[in-house]
Amino acid sequence: MTSMTHDGPEITGGVDTHGLTHHAAVIDLVGRHLADREFPATIRGYRDLLDWMRSHGTLTAVGVEGTGAYGAELARVLAAAGVTVVDVDRPDRKTRRMRGKSDPIDAYAAATAVLAGRATGIPKSRDGIVEAVRVLRIVRRSAVKARTQAMNQIRGLLVSAPAMLREQVTGLDRATLIRTLAQLRPGDDLSRPLAATRAALRRLARRHQAMDAEIAELDAEIKPLVKQAAPALLDLFGVGPETAGQLLASAGDNPERMRSEGAFAHLAGVAPIPASSGRTHRHRLNRGGDRAANNALHTIVLVRMRYNERTRAYVERRTKEGLSKKDITRCLKRFVAREVYRALTITSAGPITQNDLAPAA
Repeated sequence: MTSMTHDGPEITGGVDTHGLTHHAAVIDLVGRHLADREFPATIRGYRDLLDWMRSHGTLTAVGVEGTGAYGAELARVLAAAGVTVVDVDRPDRKTRRMRGKSDPIDAYAAATAVLAGRATGIPKSRDGIVEAVRVLRIVRRSAVKARTQAMNQIRGLLVSAPAMLREQVTGLDRATLIRTLAQLRPGDDLSRPLAATRAALRRLARRHQAMDAEIAELDAEIKPLVKQAAPALLDLFGVGPETAGQLLASAGDNPERMRSEGAFAHLAGVAPIPASSGRTHRHRLNRGGDRAANNALHTIVLVRMRYNERTRAYVERRTKEGLSKKDITRCLKRFVAREVYRALTITSAGPITQNDLAPAA
């Protein structure tokens, strides 16, 4: 096949990403397969991939599978070179059963999805302060899980522990319990169940303390980053550093990729889904989208339902109108999503007024 310069006809690229290699393909304006090739997943490989694609014509866009995983660095390299990058989902199971699966097939499918307009998602840039917040929150989340696991194991051991040890810590609050267990002295002879149990509880308590210290350090590192990234977000009622960090991570460093608050609502899984039939007209909760972002919005709503007078009045009014608690929560989550979107994008829409609670339904 004769190669062409990047001044030639318009082409669209597609990439199937993997840990060690990426498989690229290019198609023309009518979807004809031009060429495909495998490249190593290295900086040099990314540059060679881009040069190879451009050798076939004028590159209009590249569809990349897994821009949040194996394709993250490739997406950054392509974007830095001025190439339009489109996030492409992998084919569904029905399509894969009908067409088969291989790296070239997936690469051509990614390019075809972009050309046909089925794939339009703009990937997260992952090159700013929000990406720093995201990676630190991953460590914090694992530390919280380890601390919870240690606490559960402590309580499980105490259930079957010798009565002498169990009665020693009965009725203590968690902080006092951890301090007491961390100071236990099991002795040198661990062949006795009592001594072995003391040793196990002391290790678990010290692990709990270590996780506590690590979480505190991470909170001290994450909070100023969140405040720097989106100070308006922390000003919203019920939004703390943890929920703000999750919402920032879900939106990414380039929240403008979400063209409207409705797009953000879909991303967070709070866009109402029609569930009408016959003479029944209603909406139901959306169980799709980013569930971590949905959980953050749910936490904000719970705080407001308990402590915010305006929200409590809204709940009371909607309850009298016959709405269930789930429906009211759905409406409130959609309203909070509107506030969060404005805080993330810092638009000129102005502050949200009291009347904005009504359209949330």
